[in-house]
Amino acid sequence: MQLSQRHVEYWSKNLVITAILMVIWFVVTFVIGYYAIELSEITFMGWPIPFYMGAQGSLVIYVLIIWFYATYMNKLDKSYGVHEGDDE
Repeated sequence: MQLSQRHVEYWSKNLVITAILMVIWFVVTFVIGYYAIELSEITFMGWPIPFYMGAQGSLVIYVLIIWFYATYMNKLDKSYGVHEGDDE
């Protein structure tokens, strides 16, 4: 099956946003934990940043990643005419 130029554009935009969000996820999940000792001198709301990120910050960032991806993909789907939902 030959993909049209619009299919290629759609998938390239999808892959780019997915890669960016996966890098953010990786940094929040692994890099902060790996450098926890070095980052423990930085505080946020009175708590060391590694503790805060482990307890609350990373969960908030995960939810924001999901929200952003869903919103972005809905707009992308509508602009390429592949939107499945009947909302808005």
